[in-house]
Amino acid sequence: MCDSKPHSWQEAFDVLGIKYNPDGTLYREIRIPMVDATPTADTTQPNQLTLSTDIPLSPYTKAYIRLFIPAKTLTGTKLPLIIYLHGGDFVLYSASTVVYHEFCNNMAILFPAVVASVEYRLAPENRLPAANDDALNAIFWAKNQALKVGGRDPWLEYADFSRVFIMGSSAGANIAYHVALRALDFDLGPLKIIGLLMNQPFLGGLQRTQSELRLEEDKYVPLYVCDVLWSLALPQGTNRDHEYCNPINGGNYLGRLQRLPRCFVKSDIGDPMVDRSMQLVQLLQSNGVQVIYQFNRGGYHGMELLDKTAAKNFYDDMKDFVYSTKPAEN
Repeated sequence: MCDSKPHSWQEAFDVLGIKYNPDGTLYREIRIPMVDATPTADTTQPNQLTLSTDIPLSPYTKAYIRLFIPAKTLTGTKLPLIIYLHGGDFVLYSASTVVYHEFCNNMAILFPAVVASVEYRLAPENRLPAANDDALNAIFWAKNQALKVGGRDPWLEYADFSRVFIMGSSAGANIAYHVALRALDFDLGPLKIIGLLMNQPFLGGLQRTQSELRLEEDKYVPLYVCDVLWSLALPQGTNRDHEYCNPINGGNYLGRLQRLPRCFVKSDIGDPMVDRSMQLVQLLQSNGVQVIYQFNRGGYHGMELLDKTAAKNFYDDMKDFVYSTKPAEN
């Protein structure tokens, strides 16, 4: 907790809209609506721009893929495939939460792209690395689709499996980073992951950064709330210097960083975690990774979900990154 302004766990739980159920699971107050997928064109929506459908990912968990395509994709068109991990601090939200559903809708139509949004397991019922495992299973699912000559999901006929990107927001950006590193251990051919996009990665550590101290009572991600979230998300018996929280320590990934694909990192000066994003960029660059980065003046955590101008600028920047990243020559 913050030494200068102590807060209780109950205060953090109230901010997050959560409380423990008698069985130890969390009750999560639904403050942002959830929406169903739209797998067929809605005749009442003549200007519908995208379609979406839910695909089970594992028979053992509730993980699934919400797949998005432009509604008017032409036969024979090949689009980049974006595997997306939503935000929510590892504890909240879903691929079906309306802000993330619409975020993927917009990527699908504005890029355009095929977007596979991962419904991963949440903590504390499923602590890390459960979410990372689900993200890795999503990559394996995409590989299996790429291998199929017949029987492939018809929507994935539009996917260019040589142009695959892993992308995440907040906690999802953290997951994207770790799963991109884990994926290096596997032969994913013919799938080719050529880019990694991390938007405002949710990171932490025991030693406070200057931006965390400057913004410790931030409206959107105050430090005392972040500390409680990490206590719920990290493996039992670990602290905020665990590599899942503080990748600057390197952990098990030292020696593999230089094999990461081209990266895009975006944060905002008004985000308490901006210094950690800067440290991540420095770590990647020191290992020879090509990094495109942005640290915008002002702003706040989750800005693109609430500010239409910021969202438009962000979509444009991501689109430029995706379409300027070319598959490596064999």
